[in-house]
Amino acid sequence: MRQIWLGANAVFRESVRDRVPYSIVVFAVLMIAASYLISQLSAGQDIKIIKDLGLAALSMFGLLIAVFIGVGLVTKEVEKRSVYGLLTKPLSRAQFLLGKYAGLVMTLAVNLSVMTLALYAVLFYSTYSASAGLRASWEAPGVDPRMLIAIVLIFAELMLVTALALFFSTFSSPLWATLLTLGLWVAGHFNSDLRNFGTVVDSAPAIWLARVIYYVIPNLAPFDVKAEVVHGIDVAARHVALTVAYAGLYISILLTASVTVFGRRDFK
Repeated sequence: MRQIWLGANAVFRESVRDRVPYSIVVFAVLMIAASYLISQLSAGQDIKIIKDLGLAALSMFGLLIAVFIGVGLVTKEVEKRSVYGLLTKPLSRAQFLLGKYAGLVMTLAVNLSVMTLALYAVLFYSTYSASAGLRASWEAPGVDPRMLIAIVLIFAELMLVTALALFFSTFSSPLWATLLTLGLWVAGHFNSDLRNFGTVVDSAPAIWLARVIYYVIPNLAPFDVKAEVVHGIDVAARHVALTVAYAGLYISILLTASVTVFGRRDFK
């Protein structure tokens, strides 16, 4: 456990020195602030636009960090041949991978926290500057703590995407790992359509294949509750718990597969 923690700290410090996460976070913060200006073009819908754009910024820029840094966690060490020196130390391959994963999760947590604070700052200013009558017409409070539910599920989804990126990086090139991760992210948000594929086609093999794909690729649709939160619709605690548990199970499977594949890889 100590070796994993040391590896995670090393990845986190390296990510802090890297300009990519900083530029992404700054761009996301600017986009969240710009959403306030864009919202002024609407009539009474400004707070919804700020929440929509803000949560979308958290999700999309968090995805960029998870994919593009997650893919390079292993491949960068292999390409620089620094992995040879690391694995000669009292550090197993499993500890090496788990430390890399934990370090990126820490980086994601910090970056999401910064973006969340920026979003709430814009929402606080918008609420403070709005009239009492306008605030009364909103479906949900401007500074709504229920938005944290959406952010928690965004973080859980990003942890899963990071595990996907790490898994693909253990046996493929950075380009293929990036394409596969992004492809599964897109497919995962439309995965629920595969469940009802039998109502569209009559081919039994096609229905069977669609059902297999439905259960194999990650189902990311339950993680997206942004619309419910923006419109003040309550998200059941059971839904949040089951979704987080699903993410934990899928991440465990991916990390186990990553350790297995990486453990059998020959670096000679």
